[in-house]
Amino acid sequence: MRLFRRFAVSLAVPLAAALVAPAGAAGATGDGPPGTRSLAAVLTSDGNQFDRNWHDYDIVTEAVLAVIAADADADSPVRLLTDGTVPLTAFLPNDRAFQLLVKDLTGQWVRSEADVFAATAGLGIETVEDVLLYHVVPGATITARDAVRADGAELTTALGPVIGVRVYSRYLPLIGLRDQDPDDADPIVNPFALDINRGNAQIAHGITFVLRPVNL
Repeated sequence: MRLFRRFAVSLAVPLAAALVAPAGAAGATGDGPPGTRSLAAVLTSDGNQFDRNWHDYDIVTEAVLAVIAADADADSPVRLLTDGTVPLTAFLPNDRAFQLLVKDLTGQWVRSEADVFAATAGLGIETVEDVLLYHVVPGATITARDAVRADGAELTTALGPVIGVRVYSRYLPLIGLRDQDPDDADPIVNPFALDINRGNAQIAHGITFVLRPVNL
């Protein structure tokens, strides 16, 4: 019940303000080869700035950019998000998810996106990189249609540890993800934020909490 109560809170906004794909996120459809627009291009397409909308992806976008900027040798796997020819699936925590993570880690309710990002970055760039990589499944373009048929699957992430999949309903759809922290509520894939960048090799789905690659 705790998981579903927290999920309900995360969606307690009008439908018009609910989690949706960022501007320009709808990709080509059809039976042809997938497009090559990168997820990085999608994430930065809304102007790339903090705002008061806690249901978009400003903080995860800034985290990706911070890791890339700190990558002096240009070898971080996070850079795969900028190469639209590389198939992958990403699970994107919204800004509220990072706010909740900071509250869990520090006990403080941080009230601006910029401050939440600063607190997240304060964990260290290597930690931020590891968290981001735990949200990426390389080599596979997993659509929502694929995901609802994958109850019980374990997805190998770019970091290494797996993410478990639990399908609560194929028709809503309602999909849960099981991370490596057994003591906290696991995220839900938001049914209003599926198939971001659809039609391209890189696809993403919004989620309600930050996936944790270790037991915190």
